[in-house]
Amino acid sequence: MKRGSTIFLKVVLVLIAIVGLAAMIRFPLTEGRAVNLDLFSIYTDPFIMYAYVTSIPFFVALYQAFKLLGYIGQNKVFSLNSVKALRTIKYCAIIHSILIAMAILYIRIFHNKDDDPAGAIAMGIIVVFISLVIATAAAVFEKLLQSAVDIKSENDLTV
Repeated sequence: MKRGSTIFLKVVLVLIAIVGLAAMIRFPLTEGRAVNLDLFSIYTDPFIMYAYVTSIPFFVALYQAFKLLGYIGQNKVFSLNSVKALRTIKYCAIIHSILIAMAILYIRIFHNKDDDPAGAIAMGIIVVFISLVIATAAAVFEKLLQSAVDIKSENDLTV
């Protein structure tokens, strides 16, 4: 892969992280429950805090993808570090999907009867689906890369 491509993908990952962080800072201020709350009460709301905890695997996966692109840029894609980065991305995506599914269940069970949770539940289902697709893709790439690393190590031993 050309150096320009990996730099472009790294820039895209940084932009995704910045947009995600900006949304996490801005969205609680405009969210319906927080309209009449002071700044401290907004960010100490249990559901907002849960959203921040749920975002940790997302940002860890972005960092691991950034590291993986670094390995690709250094022509070290067939290394155990690359396999480890893909494994971490897979686990982060699985954890993220579980945490979002728990939030969906919480919203479904404990929502206000005057409120319609369909939009939030639909968005949550989409995020869970995307996270599971990412976990599946990372698992497939991890297995392929692990077998390539094994073949490479066998060839290095015989030479």
